[in-house]
Amino acid sequence: MISPRLSLLTLSRLNCCFQSTVSGLNKGLAASENDLQKADAAAKEIEEAGGPVDLSADLDKLQGRWKLIYSSAFSSRTLGGSRPGPPTGRLLPITLGQVFQRIDILSKDFDNIVELELGAPWPLPPVEVTATLAHKFELTGSSSVKIIFEKTTVKTTGNLSQIPPLEIPQLPDALRPSTNRGSGDFDVTYLDSDVRITRGDRGELRVFVIS
Repeated sequence: MISPRLSLLTLSRLNCCFQSTVSGLNKGLAASENDLQKADAAAKEIEEAGGPVDLSADLDKLQGRWKLIYSSAFSSRTLGGSRPGPPTGRLLPITLGQVFQRIDILSKDFDNIVELELGAPWPLPPVEVTATLAHKFELTGSSSVKIIFEKTTVKTTGNLSQIPPLEIPQLPDALRPSTNRGSGDFDVTYLDSDVRITRGDRGELRVFVIS
């Protein structure tokens, strides 16, 4: 909720300043330690200006398709962020495209959608795919959200869009590592109709804009 002490104009200015701070950082993949500190400070200004988030009153603002514009976790240079994941760059020819979150407050669906370009041996063109990591979500506090993983669907796009999607179900509990049960927690630290800031259970700062 927006603090009554501050105008919408002030929050709009802070949002613009943050987006200027992270522009050119490729969603955080190109962020240096100095960039991380600047982005965190700019996000804290917005969080302090906006005041506490109450999702029990503002749950409808979560609804929609959100585009990721910054993640501090991507500075690790892996697609898993602060969790295990494939590296980007020269070791593997993987290029990260747009990243979205699609949230449905009625069905409790919470999907992470990642666009990827996979390199192929010359003279073959790269393969474009979209991976959708389907979750369910629940509120665990006034501003806290828990997501529970269900399945991953991988779909080729571009010239190979006619290939049927591949669905990868969640492994049974007995086969999954005890440290990775397919769930995650984060706090929504700022929320309005256009911008959402979250801080994850491993300290990740993520910023989304409605798309």
